[in-house]
Amino acid sequence: MATLSVSVVSADQEVWSGEATQLIARTVEGEIGILPGHEPLLAILARGEVRVTLPGGEKITAQADDGFLSVENNNVQVVARQAGLV
Repeated sequence: MATLSVSVVSADQEVWSGEATQLIARTVEGEIGILPGHEPLLAILARGEVRVTLPGGEKITAQADDGFLSVENNNVQVVARQAGLV
């Protein structure tokens, strides 16, 4: 099974990083879902949840305030002004 390498960081700390099968985040244009093989993307985050599904089905949720989301070659970086696990 293909996975994503995900990193969620805030201005002052790494909030979470690891392998995932799916990521859902709120952007200024609405919610977006990222799966392995997604085309390259750069999006502006809106305040809201970033939901990550791990390979075993467990889910991790972080609250992110402003920032951006970058996707390239199954690497996803979420960079937020403020972020923390919920």
